[in-house]
Amino acid sequence: MAMNRLIRPLRRTLIPSSKSVSQKNPNPLNLECLVSIVTTRSYISEMHKPAFEGNILRLIRSEIQYELEHFTPKQPVVEYDSFIVDNRPGEQWISLKKKFGEKEEIKIEVTMFDGSVPAEKSDKGIPIGPDVELHITLIVSISKGEGSDVMEFECSAWPDSIEIVTVLVRGKDKKPDQLYMGPEFKDLDDELQESLYEFLETRGIDDDLAIFLHEYMKNKDKTEFIRWMGTVRSFIEQK
Repeated sequence: MAMNRLIRPLRRTLIPSSKSVSQKNPNPLNLECLVSIVTTRSYISEMHKPAFEGNILRLIRSEIQYELEHFTPKQPVVEYDSFIVDNRPGEQWISLKKKFGEKEEIKIEVTMFDGSVPAEKSDKGIPIGPDVELHITLIVSISKGEGSDVMEFECSAWPDSIEIVTVLVRGKDKKPDQLYMGPEFKDLDDELQESLYEFLETRGIDDDLAIFLHEYMKNKDKTEFIRWMGTVRSFIEQK
């Protein structure tokens, strides 16, 4: 149950335009009445404000209670295989790091769920499993010691598989948008594609990692939602 309230305050123009106010012979009585009306409306607005904010707080607390009743947050995993996992609380990303061999350093930046596609259907048109397959983006950066170039893979993590999208090699301090990004991965020779998949798999970036990340992000997605509602509640509660 997600809270989605669109509140648009109705603003009424009570004060005439500057051209009208600057007339040579304004009526003092009308101006005095106008000031009185504005003051009265402001006072009424201040009276309604606590009740209005109280209703928002009530809805947020109800939403948090519902989520906690239907979902038990898990302590984030800090290690997977030989990777160290950084949950990055409050952010849209997590990071995984590890060393490979004598010199290689591997860093993976992983988004929370950032897209979906319709699920595969049977011959009878019935979805196999969930209605949609959620998508996660991975940026895999591999370097070989201080000052070396970086080999970077952009990948898609589906519920049970890793798919390479692009591959490039960049200088450590060069921005990818200044470089030739290479061809679409799917346009490369089939044997070269297979070799690059094997290159990642030997470093632990494989279908098992995709399965782990999807389970991990299910937990993070809920905990971040509850965290977000808590920060909104705290802000409104401030005097």
